[in-house]
Amino acid sequence: MLKGFKEFILRGNVIDLAVAVVIGTAFSAIVTAIVAGVLNPAIGALFNAESLSTALVVTIPTTDDGSAKILFGAVIAAVIQFVLVAAVVYFALILPINYLKKRAFQKKEAGVPAVAADTPPTELELLAEIRDLLAKTSSGSHRE
Repeated sequence: MLKGFKEFILRGNVIDLAVAVVIGTAFSAIVTAIVAGVLNPAIGALFNAESLSTALVVTIPTTDDGSAKILFGAVIAAVIQFVLVAAVVYFALILPINYLKKRAFQKKEAGVPAVAADTPPTELELLAEIRDLLAKTSSGSHRE
């Protein structure tokens, strides 16, 4: 049971995912600070409010002679934050990765090997070569 858990934890994808979550959380905090500290007050000033979160508030009466507030400014602030996060993810991650994939595909199509010529063979390639040599040797020894 522990062996399987250890293999799961040490897989590259799990570690990469954990790093991505930590970086994403830290990045989200930065974007939230920019939206809350810079954009909300600047846009809120256009509407004579302290921040965008307190701007565009619509008060509606309720059935118990009270009132409820609809915070359109807070929704707009969340949309701005989402668009900023999506833009940074696209331009900082997706665009460069797509560019690198495109270059690798072009090299593959052009016949350029993906691995340098001086790269030593992998274990799998060596084992396949040994297998082929053994097969050739054993088939040659049976000839009389």
